[in-house]
Amino acid sequence: MKKGVLVILVLVILGIAGWMIWGGKKDDAAPEQKQKPLTQADNSNAFNNSFSVLLNAYYKVKDALVASDTAKASAAALELAIASDSLKVNEIKGDSLGVIKATAMDYTGTITGSAKGLAGEKDIEAKRKEFKMISDALFTLYQTVRYNGQVAYWIHCPMAFNNTGAYWINQDSTVKNPYFGDKMLTCGNVESNINFTQQ
Repeated sequence: MKKGVLVILVLVILGIAGWMIWGGKKDDAAPEQKQKPLTQADNSNAFNNSFSVLLNAYYKVKDALVASDTAKASAAALELAIASDSLKVNEIKGDSLGVIKATAMDYTGTITGSAKGLAGEKDIEAKRKEFKMISDALFTLYQTVRYNGQVAYWIHCPMAFNNTGAYWINQDSTVKNPYFGDKMLTCGNVESNINFTQQ
């Protein structure tokens, strides 16, 4: 009789221990997934091609502002708005939670809106204010999607907008200031390069 009670007692203890180790969690859901950073292979060729089109349109706006050419800046800004709207965000790979795609959509919306705003402005200084917003949004978008098609440069002009400063993206390290044009063409410093090509 004592042996039977002892066996039952051991089984109860083992059962409680097993429940605590394996079954004691109330939440049977799978462990929470964490977003992994994108790697070089995570973006498709279609996405990279559309991002290249976006960058080239941005550079056209920048170059027009360097030349203080309002008509070219407006035309290039409309091209930029189309390129931003056409960015193939759904081609981003390795985004299991959809967070990167959603963030990219937010930034492309900002770029599109500011590009249209820039195109509608008559005054060169007003165009440059819109360009500042575009540059900030594109820089963050670039880092979010980790575009690896080419290296770009993040350049800062501390004197822009009454010494509050402004940044822009450049395809090389040469400083040609879109916020001042000929007034202060070489005002600016390369702060960093944006390089996801060697991951």
